[in-house]
Amino acid sequence: MKLTLKIFALSLIMAVTACGEKEEKEKIKLSDESTAVQKEVVEEATSTTAETDNMQNKGIGPIENVDLSEDIDQAMATRGEELFKNMCSACHKMDKKFVGPSVAGVTERRSPEWIMNMILNPEKMIKEDPIAKKLLVESNMAVMANQNLTEEETRAILEYFRQYDQQN
Repeated sequence: MKLTLKIFALSLIMAVTACGEKEEKEKIKLSDESTAVQKEVVEEATSTTAETDNMQNKGIGPIENVDLSEDIDQAMATRGEELFKNMCSACHKMDKKFVGPSVAGVTERRSPEWIMNMILNPEKMIKEDPIAKKLLVESNMAVMANQNLTEEETRAILEYFRQYDQQN
């Protein structure tokens, strides 16, 4: 009886150890694949972004042209701030990188059309836009969620960003 118990225990230990090694090998394989994808995205984004003027890039999406006045629309900026806090602040902070990139100064780095298209159409932007691809890698492959905002709501968020950037 003792011998049978010892053999059973030894068999159980060997089975658990063997399964653990297989699982570890699978983790390593997945990790290598993720690294290869990341490397490919970085190389593509770096080579393309260097050739593109960020302020000329309008992104991919429904927004082709945004007419901005010199003055900030205060009511729109207030609405945009509220929307940003409710919909975006879980991943974005104004003055520091969090899950996603810092938003401060975005109106000086990106065209208004690009900003709005990124908010409205993050999936397609990440797939096709070189700047969005680079930001994805810089954010450790954290994909921006589509919040299903309207163009009007997105325009309000843009106005909030403009206001913030003018004040800082």
